[in-house]
Amino acid sequence: MRPQLAVALTAAVLAGGCTGGDTSSNVTSPGEAKSASTRTLETGAAVLQAQAPIRAINTYLDGFHFYSGNMQQQMEAHHYCAILNDELIQCVIFDGNQDDAKVMGVEYIVSERIFKEFPEAEKRLWHSHVHEVKSGQLIAPAVPEAAETALMEKLVSTYGKTWHTWHTDQDNRLPVGVPQLMMGFTADGQVNTAMVEERDKRFGIDSSEKRKDREKIPAPAIAPGADSGQHGAPIQIADPQEGGSATAH
Repeated sequence: MRPQLAVALTAAVLAGGCTGGDTSSNVTSPGEAKSASTRTLETGAAVLQAQAPIRAINTYLDGFHFYSGNMQQQMEAHHYCAILNDELIQCVIFDGNQDDAKVMGVEYIVSERIFKEFPEAEKRLWHSHVHEVKSGQLIAPAVPEAAETALMEKLVSTYGKTWHTWHTDQDNRLPVGVPQLMMGFTADGQVNTAMVEERDKRFGIDSSEKRKDREKIPAPAIAPGADSGQHGAPIQIADPQEGGSATAH
């Protein structure tokens, strides 16, 4: 990741304004509605407690993931990210962008320089972002084109490690089951085009047009070791309830 990433991201956020593309959670979870006392506690906490880590989350990215070892299981992922420095970003991933959104998992994003310093076994947990950026699949909703392009120029050479802990795409009403390693798409013909088209319609965009606009963004070579499963055996955690063991394989 080249210098000034934080500046580009901040500019994108300030220019973006309202995100649009309202997306509710995939599932309705069990539980009693919030009582008056709970709402009072929430209001008090919002006023009295420090929210520094939450305030640091200032960048919204929308893209798509699939389960490592099973590209047929795909879903949209709403990333809300905090920039720790010019080479490290951390994101909370939701299944929507409304108040009812469920936290599906987390993604850590590092520069190519940091990625190359990882041990070989660690690299297999990470995926590249080249195709996500160049294809137009990854977007920064409501951000003006020039600012979004500058942001994508920074992200195209980065790598992400993503774990999903609540599988709302499988209609799980609660965060049950073992965490799953997620991957990003690396070539045309992999992503469910209907899913992308539905997302584009919601946000009023055309990812194919974004693809054309991003032709000028240089596509760096993908560092060896990333995108496991497409270059060797995939890594995943087996569910012991299904007869497997809770270890990567």
